[in-house]
Amino acid sequence: MAEPGFGSCQEDSQLHDNAEKMAAADQGVKWATELIEQKLALEEEQEKQHSSPTAKLPEMAWMDSPQLEDEKRHGPINKGVEGLKGQERVRKSSVDLRREIIEVGGTQYLFELRKKPKKKKEEKKPEPEPEEITGPVTEDNFLRAAVQGKVHVVEKFLADGGSPDTSDEFRRTALHRASLEGYTEIVEKLLAHGATVDFRDRLDATAMHWACRGGHLDVVKLLQEKGADFNVKDKLLSTPLHVATRTGMTEIVEHLIKNGADIKSCDREGDSALHDAVRLNRYKIIKLLILHGADMMAKNLAGKTPIDLVQLWQADTREVLEKQEPDTAEMPA
Repeated sequence: MAEPGFGSCQEDSQLHDNAEKMAAADQGVKWATELIEQKLALEEEQEKQHSSPTAKLPEMAWMDSPQLEDEKRHGPINKGVEGLKGQERVRKSSVDLRREIIEVGGTQYLFELRKKPKKKKEEKKPEPEPEEITGPVTEDNFLRAAVQGKVHVVEKFLADGGSPDTSDEFRRTALHRASLEGYTEIVEKLLAHGATVDFRDRLDATAMHWACRGGHLDVVKLLQEKGADFNVKDKLLSTPLHVATRTGMTEIVEHLIKNGADIKSCDREGDSALHDAVRLNRYKIIKLLILHGADMMAKNLAGKTPIDLVQLWQADTREVLEKQEPDTAEMPA
């Protein structure tokens, strides 16, 4: 026969254990949030003094599944066409990835002797349009015009009855191309002539994915007005929010969140946008996601939470810092 009060003691003990676990989880969230706030403050301070050149847009014609994997792991792709042709791609181990994140994205905010001065982002200028187009516009010239910002050529093709959904061998339409490049006027004309706003290319990416990748908020808003889906997924099961996070487009991330993008949506590896933001050290985006309710305890398919990724980052950073000789690194004041 059980002793009097024994069941009650067991229940009290279990409640105590649960309370301790919850307290530990809360402490972990608080710790990670504080660390992120520190890194964000440091990044913003250094941005006032230094910055880096604007990244080159990816080559649309050659971007395929391996390149999407690279974008997920390392951020925006800056490789030209020749660099992508025939290149073998081997998926890196998690240890290699963490080391690269620290070397490229972490310690540069903690110590760095020199940085190149920032080059102001130059406004994209379309190539001069021909005064007159003689003869019909071919499909290739139409698609090329969407990349080059040649509004007159696009207008001629559409006026002659050409389909606005004409695509290349990668199923990329003029709308995909103009969205990536940020040619709002061309996007408007294509949509006005009935272009399919959520047309999927070979990667299942839509114009919204490409606009987020290119960093063009005005195009994002225009596509939104025409009913584009914020939560559509590509072959990696990535949403436009994932893409904007990986490429560091903070304003677009904020716009997507405020207009109903699902911040809990996960890609095929179980990563949320917050996992990606932490992995790539997107401090401003991390803060935005947390403020709007992103779950820091959500696990991906590898069983890792965003907090786990912060802990891995901190451990590797500490190891790097401890190896620095006092006279070879300058800590920020």
